[in-house]
Amino acid sequence: MIRIEPKKRISGEIKVNGDKSISHRALIFSAMSKGYSEIENLSSAGDCYSTVKCLVKLGVEIEMGKTIRILGKGLGGFKEPEDILDVENSGTTIRLISGLLAGQPFFSVITGDSSLRRRPVDRVIIPLSLMGAEFWSRGNNKFPPVAVKGRYPLKPVSYELPVASAQVKSAIIIAGLFTDGKSSITEPLPSRDHTERLLPAFGAKIEKNGNTVTVYGGQELEGQKIYIPGDFSSASFFMVAGLIVPESEILIKDVGLNPGRIGLLGVIERMGGDIEVYHKKDMLNEPVGDILVRSSSLRGTVVKRDEIPILIDEVPLIAVLGAFAEGETVVNGAEELRVKESDRIKAIVTEFKKLKVDIEEMPDGFIIRGPSVPEGGRVESYNDHRIAMALAIAGLASKGPVEINNEGCVVISFPDFWDILNGL
Repeated sequence: MIRIEPKKRISGEIKVNGDKSISHRALIFSAMSKGYSEIENLSSAGDCYSTVKCLVKLGVEIEMGKTIRILGKGLGGFKEPEDILDVENSGTTIRLISGLLAGQPFFSVITGDSSLRRRPVDRVIIPLSLMGAEFWSRGNNKFPPVAVKGRYPLKPVSYELPVASAQVKSAIIIAGLFTDGKSSITEPLPSRDHTERLLPAFGAKIEKNGNTVTVYGGQELEGQKIYIPGDFSSASFFMVAGLIVPESEILIKDVGLNPGRIGLLGVIERMGGDIEVYHKKDMLNEPVGDILVRSSSLRGTVVKRDEIPILIDEVPLIAVLGAFAEGETVVNGAEELRVKESDRIKAIVTEFKKLKVDIEEMPDGFIIRGPSVPEGGRVESYNDHRIAMALAIAGLASKGPVEINNEGCVVISFPDFWDILNGL
């Protein structure tokens, strides 16, 4: 349990950990490449080390340190794992690794912790099965553990995703490299495009036309040197802290500004938040910049379904902003949150009600009538890192101390969170 005391003012200049989504992809693409790759500023998130451990079991040589050094296996150099691949709590790992294993002519089994085993994997199994890989999993091919019998080459596919998902899209793109033709993936709405931006840096040919991505099979990747920008989702917690705590100013350096990730910036601007982006530049096709936030008077807003794919991880923080804003804040179209590490909609509503926030649960989101500044109290994290961190940020500007149970879960995505928070 950790106790968060309300603050009268916070300020500082900070850097956050390397982007978690890019880190997963950099590790996997490096493993699929010929020759050595070097990765700097890899995310320290526990999820990314789950990817490292799985790759090592597949025969990849990885030298850990400040700079990560990986000797790639090429597309066909992976070995059949002698043991089960345990991704622990990492939904990204199980989906992306499934795309890799689909193109390997051997048998593998993937599992995870109790939380991950409740999260559906059918949306990735279905398209990969159409490409010729065989899958068996619990609950009529819906839940982990997952057994995979891959094949090479896979069959090209033209697939329309029923729900926008960067992870499922990326799994199909990865599998598409193991085909002898071209595959196309179409989304109903745009999602994060880290895969489409990073793979060409390794030499892959990828085309994008609207919401359709085309990948060409049989391309060998080449090892690269990669610097990973700061994680926007991690930076978001401190952006919100700077907005809601009085007389505050926080500068966050070298943050990734991928258009598929920064939906929260638009929400903050609509709510009247004082936020500016400086020193924009590009790193391996990814835009990067510094973000300055100052305490602000906020007003309520409506978040619509078509915005959700580019701010899905930040919805708990929108609830925090809504509690301090004048008028109603409404989130629609976020039912995907019900199958994350926890049912995040229910978790947000339940714990905010404990803090006396005026919040109403909906099937696909919530309504907050503000301002409804949180009272002090004890709350649960549901062992969900984003719920724990959002509650901590709310506690910085609450009327009394907020005590959070099971706060250690933040290591899944942001091990340095408490240290940075205490340093402000």
